[in-house]
Amino acid sequence: MAKIISLVNQKGGVGKTTCTINIGAGLAKLNKKVLLVDLDPQACLTNSLGIAPDEVDSSIFELLKKEASLEEVVLNDNSQCPILSSQLALLPSCMDLSGIDVELSDTPGREFLLKESLKGASEFDYILVDCPPSLGLLTLNGLTASQEVYIPLQTEFLALQGMSRLLETAKVVKERLNSDLEVTGIIGTRYDKRKVLNREVIEKIGDYFGDKLFGTLIRENIALAEAPSYGEDIFTYKPGSNGARDYLSLCKEIIEKKGA
Repeated sequence: MAKIISLVNQKGGVGKTTCTINIGAGLAKLNKKVLLVDLDPQACLTNSLGIAPDEVDSSIFELLKKEASLEEVVLNDNSQCPILSSQLALLPSCMDLSGIDVELSDTPGREFLLKESLKGASEFDYILVDCPPSLGLLTLNGLTASQEVYIPLQTEFLALQGMSRLLETAKVVKERLNSDLEVTGIIGTRYDKRKVLNREVIEKIGDYFGDKLFGTLIRENIALAEAPSYGEDIFTYKPGSNGARDYLSLCKEIIEKKGA
């Protein structure tokens, strides 16, 4: 069975989409089969892979509404995006997803729609869900479908702001909707070891989360910000960069954690 992991943080700009893309690409590089799920109405993940959301035939919006099958929505065609392949696939998003709360307001069990939609994705080793920067219905769907939660955190003092609400939401989902759910990974991003502030913040995050903080820290790296403008992951864009080294190291940690 696929390990389903939601990447969540209601604070925007923490590197959530960057993490989703490059963890997915790194795992694929390590011979794992990965499905990326863009659950954000802003479609940042879809756009970052060079795919225009308004040009896809169908998206996760149609999938959740049961107007399209998983096979019809999944993209793994190299002609649509250079990095997509038999090892790395995408469930694209679209702007229509922003109205999903209204569309599904009377739908029974609407928190389970993503979980039900992914039942046919058994051929993947990992499914990474890029959740929107909010704790609404879409994020609830991501958490209900997942076994694990990764939280990207910038190494700054405001990083822990709002974390208590996120952790409380995960706790409620675990109690009421998904008993398998666990927060298992904290990813420190935009780290610069030369800055005392960054080192102090990582120490505080470590004190707070313990061994849930991954040993690999994602260093501040301009190539990570540039890669999406080319529709590429960091391994394709600049394979020799610190960003590529860090994400490959992180992916090895993830595989080691899973024991696979």
